[in-house]
Amino acid sequence: MGWEVQKTAEFVAKNSNEVRIDREALVRFAHNLFAEDPNVPPWNRVYHFCGKPEDMVSYLLVLDSINFCFWPEPGRKKWELVYNSQRLFGYYAMAASIKKALEEGVPIINARYLAEVSLSELKQILDGKGELQLLEERRTILNQLGQVLLDDYKGSACNFVEDSRNSAVRLVQLLSEKLGSYRDIAEYSGQKVFFYKRAQILVADLYGALGGGGLGSFIDIDMLSCFADYKLPQVLRQLGILCYTQSLAKKVDQRVLLEAGCPEEVEIRAGTIWAVELIRKELKRIGVDLRAFEIDWILWNMGQHKEFKVKPYHRTLTLFY
Repeated sequence: MGWEVQKTAEFVAKNSNEVRIDREALVRFAHNLFAEDPNVPPWNRVYHFCGKPEDMVSYLLVLDSINFCFWPEPGRKKWELVYNSQRLFGYYAMAASIKKALEEGVPIINARYLAEVSLSELKQILDGKGELQLLEERRTILNQLGQVLLDDYKGSACNFVEDSRNSAVRLVQLLSEKLGSYRDIAEYSGQKVFFYKRAQILVADLYGALGGGGLGSFIDIDMLSCFADYKLPQVLRQLGILCYTQSLAKKVDQRVLLEAGCPEEVEIRAGTIWAVELIRKELKRIGVDLRAFEIDWILWNMGQHKEFKVKPYHRTLTLFY
């Protein structure tokens, strides 16, 4: 079990200076989860586009290519969208924005359109209230995605996914090789650390949306780690599983920007991955066989509740999460 993501996360977690994992809190959480008979959250079909499988694959590739950084600059309002009379924030707002565009006839999943989409067109698609950072970068990412699909895959997202030959690991590696914004790799103490957050989440989304069949079928889906973002460590910290030094806690709580790739940021993300891996192992030991990405889904859904927002999440301006 495990590949380079878990292995390098373990290395960082065992050498961290600013972040540690509280094993007692971790075991307590695993046993509480076991007592509650955990249900893996089902795929959300309200805010995600659902249609022909090939269109869903294209939709998810677009969505996960720009699925990052939903928090605003200090003093600005969080980006939000009203969809079907519901106020949505963050990821669900992004999912619904692209779904809404498709419903209105915008060819946002067409490779040629993606290769040429302008900033003003993207702003219309992501029209809402508040601030969504890195819009220019999102446009560039979509342009690159469209061009890669045209150049290498006859304009087809399905051809891209089929190139993985039903391997989750191979699809993650293809995304990282072909599209720079998926190349989520850092360095720590002279060693490369692999996160691949958005690449891995695309694999899991394909699996969830397509019910583990067709292009959502992966022979090595168990190899995925959790997806190291800013919401999961917030939840793990509230649970007492991730513990920060006083200096790091102060930075996070005061919303001080952590530079992408700095030791503190790498330790938070790697600690998150390794903590979830330890939760997975403890659950398995007591009779619950959940995969890391399923534990991720449980924790992420917990993070939508106010009791897990007592302390802020760390802030890093990045394309990776």
